[in-house]
Amino acid sequence: MSEYFKDREPSDLKGRAFFAAIIVAAAFFILLARFWYLQVKDSEYYGDLSKNNRIRSIKSPAPRGMIYDKNGIKIVENRPGFDLYLVPEDVKDWAKTKEQLKTLLDIPEETINDRLEQSEDRPPFQAVKLKEDLSWEDTVKIESFKFEMPGVILEVSPKRHYIYSDAFAHLIGYLGEISDRELKEFKDAQKYAPGDLTGKYGLEKSLENDLRGVDGAKEIEVDALGRKINIASRTASYPGSDLRLTIDIHAQIAAWDAMRDKAGAVVAIEPDTGKILAFVSAPAFDPNALAGGISKDMWRELTENPLNIFTNRPIQGLYPPASTFKPIHAAAALEEKVITAKTTIYSGPSFWFAGREYRDWKEEGHGTINVHRAIVESSDTFFYQVGLKMGVDKLAQYSRGFGFGQKTGIPLQNEKSGLVPSTQWKKAVYKTRWYDGETISVSVGQGYMLTTPLQLATAYAAIANGGKLYTPQIIEEIKTPAGKVTKSFTPMQRGSLNVSETTLNAVKEALMGVVHEHGGTAQSLGAGGLNIAGKTGTAQVSKLIKRTKNVKSITYRLRDHAWFAGYAPYDNPKIAVAVIVEHGGFGASAAAPVAHQVIKAYLKQTLENAVPKTAAEAVPKTAAEPVTKDKGKNEDGKPLQPAVPAEAVLTIKKEDTND
Repeated sequence: MSEYFKDREPSDLKGRAFFAAIIVAAAFFILLARFWYLQVKDSEYYGDLSKNNRIRSIKSPAPRGMIYDKNGIKIVENRPGFDLYLVPEDVKDWAKTKEQLKTLLDIPEETINDRLEQSEDRPPFQAVKLKEDLSWEDTVKIESFKFEMPGVILEVSPKRHYIYSDAFAHLIGYLGEISDRELKEFKDAQKYAPGDLTGKYGLEKSLENDLRGVDGAKEIEVDALGRKINIASRTASYPGSDLRLTIDIHAQIAAWDAMRDKAGAVVAIEPDTGKILAFVSAPAFDPNALAGGISKDMWRELTENPLNIFTNRPIQGLYPPASTFKPIHAAAALEEKVITAKTTIYSGPSFWFAGREYRDWKEEGHGTINVHRAIVESSDTFFYQVGLKMGVDKLAQYSRGFGFGQKTGIPLQNEKSGLVPSTQWKKAVYKTRWYDGETISVSVGQGYMLTTPLQLATAYAAIANGGKLYTPQIIEEIKTPAGKVTKSFTPMQRGSLNVSETTLNAVKEALMGVVHEHGGTAQSLGAGGLNIAGKTGTAQVSKLIKRTKNVKSITYRLRDHAWFAGYAPYDNPKIAVAVIVEHGGFGASAAAPVAHQVIKAYLKQTLENAVPKTAAEAVPKTAAEPVTKDKGKNEDGKPLQPAVPAEAVLTIKKEDTND
């Protein structure tokens, strides 16, 4: 026995043994508790860690809904494309991986670091998207070097394909990577993650919730180096809803073809419903290039283009309506009994007021004429005098009744309301009184008055349909992937012109005379049997000392804007059109031919004499070309200059107009 126990009593040994047993029991209890904690309480957590050693989770983006024209012709579809992902936990050598990605795909290290920082809250072993929609060449490069870059994964996902390229650019819009601000703003941000694509413009943005489906996911089994072996499981995605638009492909392509190499806009509307049949803004951009991601230099080139490519001119372009306002002015004067249909006024080459000369576009004047001939010949001096009798506030009242000075309610972003001047408006804005000389300018649609092409189109559609002002509609119906209609088009009347049938008929007869009577400013549209009624207009940009009919002799940026607004057939209107050609010169020669092409294409369906089967068959080559700095030249072959800003237009004198 040990010397230690010789002088010990059994009771002492018993106490020590009990104490040792407690220590051993406590140790076993702690060990068992830890086993329970790991295997029961946190079993799911550690099971996930174990699983993540061989499983990688990647989101499967849902295909966005298809977009069709009114006849069911596909405008936007989806195609397969490759995306590049990175699993940070699988990367063995960061310096080598970053260098290879930069060499192979020109992905800067800063971009990789930014992606990782944005995704720092992601679960472990979840892939981070580095690049969207790789080219075939880039895909081959990654596949060739994937064994040298553990953690780098290629995945196939649906990509947007805009079949008609820039012909629909400002209406349909494009996709872009979701921003940090958008992630914070979206109420349902749980559907989105850094690197996801979302609508950035046009209908892609307005109808994001309808077009975007429900993303799925797949679990990829990998080896020890993080290289894909096979797909362990898959959760199917659910596609977004399909859209059928009110747009007619024939009218749209005709409008785009007519506006190539021009700056301006075309809007066509079905008068009895408010359905948009054509919606073109020129010049445009290539949404396919933007959807795939472009370089900073290319983006800067687009955004800094002097022609303001991203301005959606049908709803954001603000222009003086010029002589297209004269029918509205005439309706107001007739309704207020300032004049009658039989009233005649001498309309000479100029009108003197307060010691100042206000000239007519026609050097020899029009002689003594009534309101019908004043519209047909587009007399300025006639409406100068009538406008003074009316007063600016009455003109403003009727202008607002025709839809000017207010948004139309079209479901697109950033629509502008235009401007209808009045005595109260000027006092509020400029803190000064209104002058009668300013009324003279407003009476012919110049001066402070500004409108958008869409507002003018809706006004003329209301004239055509007998006085009903409709909210413009773009969507015919929205369908789920299963074919269930969740939303269908219903005409929405938002107002009426508040003029008598007699007054409206007088205006309509004059608009018909503009095209079909001797001396009408749009007689060129009389041929072809389309029975067009309408009005030309020329919005002055800069006062010229000397009149000239040679538009090419004037510097591009100083040329007048050209308008045409009208409808057809005049006895049973099916389409109303408004066209603006920036710096086009004269409405009759620059804008009216564009309207003629659109009306002809819609009424007679003469575009290629068939429904287009492919983009190559239906779209002019220029419509499919990406916009560059060189696109958009005038008839002299020189680059177009930017339009004079609306703010500058307000300060330019408006004595002269040309039609």
